[in-house]
Amino acid sequence: MAAGSMFAPRRVQKSLLQRFVGLNWGIVLATVLIAVSGFAMLYSVADGTWDPWASRQMVRFGFALVLMLSIAVIDIRYWVALSYPAWFAGLMLLIAVEFIGDTGMGGQRWLDLGFMRLQPSELMKIATVMAVARYYHGRSQMQSRSLRSLVVPLLLLLVPFILVVRQPDLGTALMIMAGGLAVAFLAGAPAWLFVVSGIGLAAAIPVVWQFLRSYQKDRILTFLNPESDPLGAGYQITQSKIALGSGGMTGKGFLEGTQSHLNFLPEMKTDFIFTVLVEEFGLVGATIVLALYGIVLTYGLLIGIGCRNQFGRLLASGLAISLFLYVLINVGMVMGLLPVVGVPLPLVSYGGSAMLTWMLAYGLILSVSVHRHVTIAPKGSGIV
Repeated sequence: MAAGSMFAPRRVQKSLLQRFVGLNWGIVLATVLIAVSGFAMLYSVADGTWDPWASRQMVRFGFALVLMLSIAVIDIRYWVALSYPAWFAGLMLLIAVEFIGDTGMGGQRWLDLGFMRLQPSELMKIATVMAVARYYHGRSQMQSRSLRSLVVPLLLLLVPFILVVRQPDLGTALMIMAGGLAVAFLAGAPAWLFVVSGIGLAAAIPVVWQFLRSYQKDRILTFLNPESDPLGAGYQITQSKIALGSGGMTGKGFLEGTQSHLNFLPEMKTDFIFTVLVEEFGLVGATIVLALYGIVLTYGLLIGIGCRNQFGRLLASGLAISLFLYVLINVGMVMGLLPVVGVPLPLVSYGGSAMLTWMLAYGLILSVSVHRHVTIAPKGSGIV
């Protein structure tokens, strides 16, 4: 089909309607339910008031939901074409943070846009997955397995990784790296390389330790032995474990959490919001929310597996794995199974940049679903 005929005005309107009707509404419903659970938790940590967090989060979600649905119905060829420009734009924003970024929470990570504070490193998580997926699009598995094919993906990952580490935000930098490496692995990069790299990183720990900041060292030492300083570095995780354990099977009830409402639990609206949920709704509530994430993850992987074009397969699968890693790290963090690295719980933790990032991700996964039968030319210039 000629590209010009596909973009005739009358056909576009009908095509957009068909795409909208054909959306994977299971993902949309699960996304809305996850966000609603976040609104409830933000309402709770504010002691039963919508301000200042829940109301703002709801407004942000409303705009982000429209954005997500708009992204979902846009022709996937545009996302192929925009992958490298999106990465470059994210890189320029990270560089801007170096010079004019706002400082907060011990780091220089935000840009003040007037109507919101944007954290470019959050958007870079999506841009790197898009760029690496674009690079491997059209390459055979044999080509992807060559070591030479790893040069460009590693550059796409290492440049933003270094800039984000400088902010400093090691947790986000590692997530950027993990998302891109997941795409490379799915594209066919040799598994032995990841094993060797892991062994090399483990061997380099003593050297890396010397360059860590004092608070980063404290987080790791606290993870290994939180009881060594229960009122200092280990306070957060100690209080989190108390709250998790006190929730029991069904929780203490909505607005009845003692650790949160008596202000024993720090960072309730962001990093430790899952702890508040478990304290008030127990194991049952936690299982329901995790099941909703599981639905999105499963849909994302199935969409990736069933996609006809390489870009869509890698994009949907890479974003789904990134979501899984986020949930895994946040939940493991509040349970004391992983070091505290400041990774928010997608759509539940308070934050505009994080919400925008994951609604973009869900929109792209939906776009892959809508266009899963489209075959994109190797250079992404048209439909075959």
